[in-house]
Amino acid sequence: MNARPDLKVGIVGFGNVGRGVAARLVAGDIPGVTLHAVASRDTEKAAEAAALLSPVLRVLDLHEIVGQVDVVIECTTAAAFPEIARAVIDAGRSMICVSAAGILDFPDMIAEAARTGARIQIATGAFPGFDAIRVAAEGTITSVRHSSHQKPDSLAGEEYVRRQGLHFEEAPPKDPVRVFSGTAREAAEAFPRHFNVAVSLSLAGIGYDRTTVEVWADPSASGAVHTVELESDVSSLSLTIRNKPSDNPRTSKAVVPSILAALRSLVTPLHVGS
Repeated sequence: MNARPDLKVGIVGFGNVGRGVAARLVAGDIPGVTLHAVASRDTEKAAEAAALLSPVLRVLDLHEIVGQVDVVIECTTAAAFPEIARAVIDAGRSMICVSAAGILDFPDMIAEAARTGARIQIATGAFPGFDAIRVAAEGTITSVRHSSHQKPDSLAGEEYVRRQGLHFEEAPPKDPVRVFSGTAREAAEAFPRHFNVAVSLSLAGIGYDRTTVEVWADPSASGAVHTVELESDVSSLSLTIRNKPSDNPRTSKAVVPSILAALRSLVTPLHVGS
């Protein structure tokens, strides 16, 4: 019996995360997955980076990639997400994404994907506890609370923080300072570069407007620390992850491995988890 052909993958977004995923795929770390091409708004810079990884790695535009691969990996921003997702969905392809906050700007995404047969998977990124939350959601969840402690310098440039008169560059706090309290929808709107995790949590659980979020600028945090407390008729959960920062302080080291784990689950003979 012949083995099935390799899963052909394209990466859209070729910054730190995209390059990190590409390096692992070019190295052959996931048997059964082949990196076909990458796309970036800065094609010249992407071509230079791609050439360092492999002389045969091509740089294509978004629509070329979507037409040629089995799975698109989105490694961009919440602002860029809707355009990429629409292209993938219109073509009826599959996508693994990290910029979940962008889903708020594409409210008909699920209905459109159902119409075309496309499939969107959110990589767990900064909070890999979603199996337990999805299991609880098969029962009745009564509350979900998300608390995020982050280094002050990772929040210092955020307009939402500045509007509160907090200028962490000039006056770093000595103790934790709460900079936000509200719903997951409001958190994603206030911090679109930080709170993909809040949107992912909402989609796995009880929605954007019933999931509550607190954000703290915490000088004792070495990286983003996320704690989720959930009550349901299935279980009571308290989950905490302490992420280590990547070379880009706004992105945790867990993001690239979370994409790789999602890809591996598509080709491995044994998949552990719900």
